[in-house]
Amino acid sequence: MTTEQRHVSFVSDLTLAGLSVLICLPLVILTGCQPKDRFAIPTTQTSPYRERGEVVWAVAPLRNESGTSVVDPMEVADELVNQLHEVRSISVVPLNRTIAAMRTLGMASVDSPAEANRLADALGVDGIVVGTITAWDPYDPPEIGMSLALYGRGEVMQADSWGGYIDPRGLQASPTDYQLTSSSRPGVNEPLSSASAYLDGANHEVQMAVRAFAEGRHQEDTSLRWRVYLASMPLFTRFTCNRLVAQLLDAERLRLAQVTASATVR
Repeated sequence: MTTEQRHVSFVSDLTLAGLSVLICLPLVILTGCQPKDRFAIPTTQTSPYRERGEVVWAVAPLRNESGTSVVDPMEVADELVNQLHEVRSISVVPLNRTIAAMRTLGMASVDSPAEANRLADALGVDGIVVGTITAWDPYDPPEIGMSLALYGRGEVMQADSWGGYIDPRGLQASPTDYQLTSSSRPGVNEPLSSASAYLDGANHEVQMAVRAFAEGRHQEDTSLRWRVYLASMPLFTRFTCNRLVAQLLDAERLRLAQVTASATVR
């Protein structure tokens, strides 16, 4: 092969290599640059009554004591129902069914423990959640204050069906655990458990909690990412309701643990 032939062959090889690069480059761009799906499992909550079977709760329309009329208590209550739906082993009555029962009873709102128990009896539920919106500011950063109380009926919820009840206030004064056991549950006008929170979106601890809650609940490729829960009041409301539900369930776990301890002592 002459020098001229070798030169032509070398140029042809370079041309073929260049064409191969041009052909493969779009494929690399289309396949290699596409973001890969990354799925994360969101945090979930479980019922403290799983050993006793599934329970049914209802949520009464919330009272608005925030001092502003821009909040819709029905929408917040509906979001609270949605968050309770995610709790394993707890079924929740739809809010419109609760409202229908209130209308049948001639009840405009739930303003007392007696009314809460009356509504729970009419619905045939094991527990009913009543609450108040204490603060509401939809502007950046958002702020929400809420308080919830749980009233129970039936064997699954009542403390005495678990073997007795310990008054937590007596833990500080009693010299022995044997004096803490009561043969009766809390009075019908007392909530089984309660929870309250004031969440300020500017607080770094709140932001960390929002980020943890958003894990597995938002699109990673959006510009705001987890901060979308701080930029949207409905989403911040969702986070707040989830937070309050978690507190309420933790309070119930503590109550039931005290009941189990009292039964062991006896």
